[in-house]
Parts: sequence; structure tokens; C-alpha cells
Amino acid sequence: MSRWRALQEADASFDNPFLSPEFTITVGELRDMVRVGVLYDGPEIVGFFPFERHPFGIGKPVAAGLTDAQGLVHVKDLELDPRRLIRDCGLSVYEFDHLVSGQPLLSERHERHPSPAIDLRDGYPAYTDFLREHSGKTYKSTLAKSRKLQRDIGPIRHDYATTDLEPLRTLLGWKTDQYRRTGRTDRFAHQWIVELVERLLATQTPGFAGVLDMIYVDGEPMAGHFGLRTRTTLAGWFPAYDTQYAKSSPGLIHHLAMAERAAESGIQMIDMGRGQKEYKEKLKNAQLQVAEGRVARVRPSAALHWMMRVPVRKTRATVLANPVLHRTADRALKTFGRLRTVFQS
Repeated sequence: MSRWRALQEADASFDNPFLSPEFTITVGELRDMVRVGVLYDGPEIVGFFPFERHPFGIGKPVAAGLTDAQGLVHVKDLELDPRRLIRDCGLSVYEFDHLVSGQPLLSERHERHPSPAIDLRDGYPAYTDFLREHSGKTYKSTLAKSRKLQRDIGPIRHDYATTDLEPLRTLLGWKTDQYRRTGRTDRFAHQWIVELVERLLATQTPGFAGVLDMIYVDGEPMAGHFGLRTRTTLAGWFPAYDTQYAKSSPGLIHHLAMAERAAESGIQMIDMGRGQKEYKEKLKNAQLQVAEGRVARVRPSAALHWMMRVPVRKTRATVLANPVLHRTADRALKTFGRLRTVFQS
């Protein structure tokens, strides 16, 4: 773990809590398929490859489907044969959708995607100056809505980096409602994910921690977020809010408050994760890059995996990249969510 942390802290492209040893270990306590390939050059450890090994030799990132940063943590300029790596790890295929930059697994055929971020290296005042210039209408209206809430309802309070379980459960309840309302799969219907989040909240070290913060209006919770941090990067993960405050832009109010407190605590980057969400476009002042694709050996299971996964992934990428198709798909999911709610009630 000491070597893993040293390699991670030596390269800015690995400065993401999803690539920290604590994250892999915690998921591994809950998921039997978690493994770590340890790479040696003679007696020296030169890299770590965290992954999940599924049936038929299908490899995936740790906590696949939940994470916004994936890949190896390794020495600079590491050279390796990706197919030999997955062979030695007992895999036929390794697929990924958020592979960070600079990876020896990366090739020209893999698709690149932007990952919006909030850059706080120059401090929170410099960030708000950027918003005034580039998202002035959004920034001013968010501040105005915050003032109106305080006039009409009561004072706003922000609890940053609390470790209390009660607000976490409130947040997860909002997130479940959001998943159902928008036609998405409820991740928290899986007990291991709930337990994972609770264990990560309880993990508080200088280099890695779960970060829960909540906004309250007149003492009642309005919006919040649970994410993970290294010393200098906060990874956006589960934001949500109480829908009774929806007209007041609670998510934007919360994100601005979170960015201010994060900057005060030493955070230099908030990685909001891949995806063209409207709030990310309004708040971003930087952009990272992640890749999607797979590494495969010539195996029957790899061919079967290609037939089952690659056409679907390419179709999904086409929809996400086209604003018209994306909006149409989003409306369809929300309609499905409303119908599902009616039938369940």
C-alpha cells in the first residue's frame, strides 16, 4: 500500500480516489471477484492493476459501473504488452469506460470522452471570477435564488465533510427517488453498494476519505453530495436534492458551496465525471479526458463478449454524443420512470 500510494502521488493523472488502494480494498471486502495484479521489474514493484474477474475470464474495473477513473497505477513511461497483462491476470478481455490518460492499455482505437471538472488551483475567488465571465447568468441567478430561499424560508447552513450516517441515508433516499423518477436503475437497491458507501464514509485518512456534505434550509436538509477525495482531488459521485426545492436550483447552490469549502480544505480539482449533464456544463472550468474500450486476447469468450457488448456500447456513445438523440432518450427514460411509479403505487 505504501508503494501504491507513492506511485499514485508521483503522477497527477492518478490523482483520483477511485485509483487509491483504500477504494480497491474496501470494494474487495464486499466483492469476491476483486483482484490486484502487481507488476515487477526485477525486485521493484512498478505498477498495480486493480480489476474484477468475472465468469469466462471477463475483466472489469473495480466497482464497474460506479467509478469515473479506471486503470493501472504505475511508474512513469511503463512499457508493457496489454494482452500479456490480461493473460497473466487470467483474463480473456478487460473492458473499461473511464480509463484515465497516460495508460499503457490505451491505443488509438479506443474512444476518448471529456470529463468535466472544476479547477480550484487558483482558489475559489478565481473560480467565481471565471463563472461571472463565462456563466454569468447562471451564477447570478443561483446566488439570487439562495438569497430568496433565506428570505422566504430561513437561513442556509452547510455541513462539509460530516461523517454522520443520518444525512447520508437522507441523501441516498433522494438518489433512489431520482433514479426511479428518471427511469434509471436504482444502484442502492444493491445492498453491497449501500454498505460500500457507508464504509467509505467511515474511512478518514489524510490521503483518502469519504466526503459527505449537506445544505440545510431553516434546519431541514435541501441538497447534498457524497464523494471521495485524495489530498487534492475530490471525485464527484452521488449528488441529489429534495425535489420540493427544485425551482430554487438546490444542486447549483450546493455545488458552489461545496467548491468553496473544498478549496478551503486543500482540494485543487473536483472531477465531476464523464457525462453531458447540464449542471456540469454550467459549472466546469476545466476538462479531463477518459477512454472507453477493451483489451482482448484471441479467445472464444472474447469473441462472445464483443458480440454482446461492443455494438451496444457504440450505440450508447452515439446517442450521448448527439444532443438531439440524447434529449430524446432522456425524455423516454423519464416517461418510463413516471409510468413505473404509477404502476408501483
